[in-house]
Amino acid sequence: MNSTAKGDRPHIAVFGRRNVGKSSLINKLTNQKLALVSSQPGTTTDPVYKAMELLPIGPVMMIDTAGIDDQGELGEMRIKKTKEIMRKTDLALLVISAVQGAGEFEADLVREFKEKDIPFIVVLNKIELLEDAEKAEPISTLKNFDKFLKKFKLDFIKASAEQEINIDLIRETIAEEMPEDCSRQTIMGDLIDPGDTVVLVTPIDSAAPKGRLILPQVQTIRDILDHDASALVTKKTKVKSEIDKLENAPKIVVTDSQAFETVAREVPEDILLTGFSVLFARYKGDLKTFVRGAKAMEKLKAGDKVLVAEACTHRRQQDDIGTVKIPNWVHSKISPEIEFEHVSGREFPDNLKDYTVILHCGSCMLNRKEVLSRLKEAEAEGVPVINYGMGIAWLHGILDRALEPFPEALELWQQDQEEIVGVV
Repeated sequence: MNSTAKGDRPHIAVFGRRNVGKSSLINKLTNQKLALVSSQPGTTTDPVYKAMELLPIGPVMMIDTAGIDDQGELGEMRIKKTKEIMRKTDLALLVISAVQGAGEFEADLVREFKEKDIPFIVVLNKIELLEDAEKAEPISTLKNFDKFLKKFKLDFIKASAEQEINIDLIRETIAEEMPEDCSRQTIMGDLIDPGDTVVLVTPIDSAAPKGRLILPQVQTIRDILDHDASALVTKKTKVKSEIDKLENAPKIVVTDSQAFETVAREVPEDILLTGFSVLFARYKGDLKTFVRGAKAMEKLKAGDKVLVAEACTHRRQQDDIGTVKIPNWVHSKISPEIEFEHVSGREFPDNLKDYTVILHCGSCMLNRKEVLSRLKEAEAEGVPVINYGMGIAWLHGILDRALEPFPEALELWQQDQEEIVGVV
């Protein structure tokens, strides 16, 4: 809990064929032996993650991937995993061997980077293997490399992980090319002013981790303090008494989504109320997209199938929110004949078109790029997505109130239903 959360770190993934020096390059960039290095092709099998500090950016997540030219049945599975990494990649390094040059493998990667809006840096590694490595000219003598560059209008960096040539230049280029919007700058800093008080409602039940708060609550508290405001943390049974004790009313109350119904009754109407999950809907994803998903919830009917997607693989309790509470609320409010399927962790199915609606968790364990990638995939299949907090607020009839802190989203929610559904 003392380090930057994985989901808040820009994700830098290294792609390329086997034995082009991806792992060696990561080790030099990080000044650590993070990745196993061998002259044997295919040393890296599953993606390897390493949280680290990369100056001048700061905390990042480096990802070493298997070779895109891996072979055999296992190789195909590794390639699939490598391509899945693109969902969460904020910036890619495409490593090409000066000996092998570029071909269709690299061309396919570039096409996918462009299709998925992933900025990337081309690194020509192993230039020490060329005659007169320091000059390494003309590039056109390499296998199709010059043609490859011209076809895609690409620049590149000549480098040698072995001899540490241009490693600093790669670091500097990473800092220059890293997208500014790979993570939102604040969870709720734009909703409060210095000196404000924010009441945070955090249920302590069987699902709560022993001896600590869950990640979204910790991150929200830190964000409040960073903006010179105060956080008052309480349980749902004490929210009214704690508000009454305050000399000045709190600017906003933020509750765990499961307590929405109870807390809404206790908090006066003139005090803003929302949920951690609603805050994270815009922090990690796109709030307006989730609003459209809420509109689609209104049209659910018997026989429809709902996908419940959770980013983590926590131990499930008897009253688990995703597998028990939400399905029960939906069955009670809409129809007991609505079907539910569940996925967790990094799994996100390819058959999204089989579902009427996707209910997604708050995504505290995912980086923003992966959440937006999932939303884009769902949009491509015409499947609306709503996150837990907004879905629960709608099920309890208080989504209007939960969206009050976000005027544009509230206006979108209150528009005519047919107009909204037409946008989805």
